[in-house]
Amino acid sequence: MKCNFSAALSDFLFEYETPRLVLVKSKRVGIVCRLIQLIVLAYIIGWVFIYEKGYQISDTAISSVFTKMKGVGYTEVNGVERVWDVSDYVFPDQGDSSFVVMTNYILTPGQKQGKCPALPGKHNCQSDKDCEKGDYKRTGHGQMTGKCVQENKTCEIFSWCPIENDAVIPDPPLLMSAENYTLFIKNSITFPDFGVVRSNLVEGVDNNYIRHCLYSESDPFCPIFRLGDIVTMSGFTFSQIASEGGAIGILIDWTCDLDWQLKHCLPVYNFHGLYGNGNKEDDSAASMGYNFRNAKYYMEGEVEKRTLTKVFGIRIDVLVRGLARKFDIIPTLTAIGSGVGIFGVATVLGDLVLLYVLPRRNFYKNKKFKNASNDEEKSVLQRCKTETEPVKE
Repeated sequence: MKCNFSAALSDFLFEYETPRLVLVKSKRVGIVCRLIQLIVLAYIIGWVFIYEKGYQISDTAISSVFTKMKGVGYTEVNGVERVWDVSDYVFPDQGDSSFVVMTNYILTPGQKQGKCPALPGKHNCQSDKDCEKGDYKRTGHGQMTGKCVQENKTCEIFSWCPIENDAVIPDPPLLMSAENYTLFIKNSITFPDFGVVRSNLVEGVDNNYIRHCLYSESDPFCPIFRLGDIVTMSGFTFSQIASEGGAIGILIDWTCDLDWQLKHCLPVYNFHGLYGNGNKEDDSAASMGYNFRNAKYYMEGEVEKRTLTKVFGIRIDVLVRGLARKFDIIPTLTAIGSGVGIFGVATVLGDLVLLYVLPRRNFYKNKKFKNASNDEEKSVLQRCKTETEPVKE
């Protein structure tokens, strides 16, 4: 027992273990190993370093957006002429990154609160019994008074009168001139980790340039966009979307490699039709277009009145996506280390082919692994016993 402990302690302190290497002349194993190494090398260089840029760290952006519409519209409805400027057709006020440009409308002027007959189809009746006092319908315009107006065969309601009639949408759209309105977008973006601040008013875009430029494929850095071009590039036609409205997203994409000069960090504009007036496959008849109501209140004598406008328009959402990358030694070393580790896959698969697939697998097993036989074990025990026996004189 003492000999076993001494031998084990001696092995632990004074011996060194190292893997046994076997050089095998085999075309099959060599081809498999080199092929796997080539695949791993292509993965490390092509995917990790070139495509995923594993040698860089990244930072997402903080941004702000300012917008401004320009243009004048003209309408003539029922002999009434009217000029529309940005204060009339942009909702909400100027400057927001999400807004609506009115392209069509239904106007109901001079409304005041009172009693009037409901529209046909909303509260039909034959007698007062059909109009329960105090009742109302979700799709109606007011509360029933309990009286049936025989001239209209509809219930009398307490509401804003006269009632808005939006059954017929003006066609063609009243503000087709909106196609020539222009949109100015000013975008500032910051990558805080890198201390980089950029604007879409890039090098060469100054006041003189802005006065004459208009965004197009040949002029991709102009921050002024024609509304008709925005609609076309988003996949709609202006006459369709102007009638009942729709929504468009303008995506400003900042993907910057800061290992290059900062002037190469430039915005890319993309236009996406989000939903429209039924000309897209994923639109349903129940949710066609985009509209809302806007009221302007005023006093006429001591009576409060309002002008109600049902607005059909193009909702524009300006979105910003920013991602910057820059070289850093830590992710570079991490990517290299993980790549070197993956090279071990070639050795594992090569051993599997060598030891379990090739016809001479048993021969290679004997060469790769050294087994301690029983005879060798007995000789070690005998030597240990001899060393511990006392010497007879």
